[in-house]
Amino acid sequence: MPDRNSATLLINCPDAKGLVASVSGFLFQHGANILSTDEHRDDVSGQFFMRIEWDLSDFGLDSGTFRIAFESAVARRFEMQWRVEYSSRPLRVAIFVSKYLHCFADLLHRHRTGELPCQIALVVSNHREAEALAGFYGIPFHHIPMQGANKAEAEARQIALLEEHGVDLVVLARYMQVLSGGFVARFPGRVINVHHSFLPAFSGARPYHAAFERGVKLIGATAHYVTEILDDGPIIDQEVIRVSHRDQLEDLVEKGRDAERMVLSRAVRWHLQHRVLLYGNKTVVFV
Repeated sequence: MPDRNSATLLINCPDAKGLVASVSGFLFQHGANILSTDEHRDDVSGQFFMRIEWDLSDFGLDSGTFRIAFESAVARRFEMQWRVEYSSRPLRVAIFVSKYLHCFADLLHRHRTGELPCQIALVVSNHREAEALAGFYGIPFHHIPMQGANKAEAEARQIALLEEHGVDLVVLARYMQVLSGGFVARFPGRVINVHHSFLPAFSGARPYHAAFERGVKLIGATAHYVTEILDDGPIIDQEVIRVSHRDQLEDLVEKGRDAERMVLSRAVRWHLQHRVLLYGNKTVVFV
């Protein structure tokens, strides 16, 4: 993406006449040049969703005055849940990884080449396989072993690190540990996982083995937000790959890892670009 000095407004509220006109009119009134806008109405719930991005060059409100003015002039009247994000403040990301490094390496490369607009603040792992790669990219690496007896202590160390580094988003790049409910509650809607299966089919730790035994013709990967219920969080993106009887288990694993790389990088990029809105156990993704 080209460098922009822009703001992005994300809105979720009951649908009503005049919503789009009220938002765009407010921005025009204060000198905004709108760069993009997307809307969606959910017919079942009657909820309205909107993402609007505008250039800040001639905009007359800073972040503090915008919040006050928009809340009083527009948001309160339409009962909006809303937030505004600024391109001048890229999100700070922590990557959690275990022994499998394909997703981790892909994210680091995409970040280095400018595809992921963020700051990778640290890497956390329960193994040391990722340490050398993190060092190559100059990212602080923290080894925190995770055994059953010390899980609470280890998670407390992880949370302390995340808070110390001001982390906005945690990415589980094939981190093979189940996060506790307490951990997830500290970062609601801010933990993205990649599951090596086309959820909800073949959840759990060995989906490729289960898919191979079932003789499926499609395999895939799913990127989703983490909730207290394992592999049940709101889905951001999915990828599928066709397979046949000629594919052995090793072929399914190899093809599946390609899907994992693609689906995780897309989900992370969309989150960083503020394109995802959560509602219930679903998402609206403006791409």
